[in-house]
Amino acid sequence: MNALTIDNILSNPKNLERILDNMKDGIIAHDLSRRIFYFNRKAEEITGYRREAVIGKDCHEALGGPFCGSRCSFCDGQPIFLDTAEYPVNIITRGGEPRRLEMTATMMRDENDTEVGVLATFRDVTDLFELRVKARAMTGFSNIIGCDNKMVEVFRQIKDVSVYDYPVHISGETGTGKELVANAIHNESLRAGSPFVPINCGALPEGLIESELFGHVKGAFSGAIRDKKGRFELASKGTIFLDEIAELPKLLQVKLLRFLQEGTFEKVGGEKTASVDVRVISATNKDLKREVLKGSFREDLFYRLNVIPIHIPPIRERKSDIPLLVDHFLSKAPVVQGQRPVRIAQEALNMLMDYSWPGNVRELQNAVQFAIVRCKGKVIRPEDLPLELKKVVFEKPKRGPLRKLEAEMVKTALTKTGGNKARAAKVLGVGRATLYRFLGDHPQVLADG
Repeated sequence: MNALTIDNILSNPKNLERILDNMKDGIIAHDLSRRIFYFNRKAEEITGYRREAVIGKDCHEALGGPFCGSRCSFCDGQPIFLDTAEYPVNIITRGGEPRRLEMTATMMRDENDTEVGVLATFRDVTDLFELRVKARAMTGFSNIIGCDNKMVEVFRQIKDVSVYDYPVHISGETGTGKELVANAIHNESLRAGSPFVPINCGALPEGLIESELFGHVKGAFSGAIRDKKGRFELASKGTIFLDEIAELPKLLQVKLLRFLQEGTFEKVGGEKTASVDVRVISATNKDLKREVLKGSFREDLFYRLNVIPIHIPPIRERKSDIPLLVDHFLSKAPVVQGQRPVRIAQEALNMLMDYSWPGNVRELQNAVQFAIVRCKGKVIRPEDLPLELKKVVFEKPKRGPLRKLEAEMVKTALTKTGGNKARAAKVLGVGRATLYRFLGDHPQVLADG
């Protein structure tokens, strides 16, 4: 009997189907009209849809919308598609469960090199995120750097909210990275691939902000020589980020409230009612609830915006992230040919750890860039840091040699001080930088606490 060859096996459609059904990746194939003609067993398991319910149907209709989110090349008109595209996508299963997938979409061609359809393979990586959290293995998420417990919770909120279109309100001090978080929510959502449009509500004159948000028609005011689209229209099918929302004038608050309630607006000087599909994310460095009590911000608008609140902690509350951030900023520094990358001396890092950072991550980035210039691209030492950091007075043990820290004694000190690391360092008789380094090397201490 002749040995079976690969060609013999694959020439039988049933054999090929068995092979694909036993793969660990989900597989969907559709033609150029989005009609699904293949859906393997793993695709059923991941999505919750049965193959007999989707085969022969438009993938958008069969799967409750574009499976690829805004990255779908078959939503409007003639598809524009590269040979292969790889990206993460968040989906809602047939049972209503949010899942995160890593997807690879490939254009299929026939023997004449004519495009005939798309083959998408995908893997469920939802549980990998939780495993990384439990293992304390996270150093960042969606272009945001951090490993502190408070930042990991922010990462979890970004992931959880990304599959929904509810309004999100981000609070945090100046320089904490509110726009980065807003961008991450957009990039993790089904709207990724569509526009992310930011606008600073406090940076524009009151007379111009309505036109910037909603656009105007020709002749609406002096200088309006043509129709203009506002930021809401520019963000169509994507996300608009309203930074410093507390600075929005009362009249514009009313118009924004109407949009959030009805999804409609009128351009300045226009009579036609327009509608647009956008997700709204807002942010402020003020206490918006306090602004409501002061009467400067509408309460009904506050509740419309604050559906999903996310708070970004200041850097002084997550100092274990400072070494990670410094390494990140140093990695972005230009390297002169023939020289080693810039590094930072431990004494200089200690000073960065002891500083309170009123300007948060933005100020830290500026300090590192200043030091890179001062050290002439070699090693950053204390004398290379900005003047305000040089004034930092290190806390020293009152007497005796440096103590060797142990996990149990650190846990006890943190419990005694209610989790206040600065006070715990005093109880232990060590400098804050020493305690932060210990916690960075022994993350289970905080996790167990």
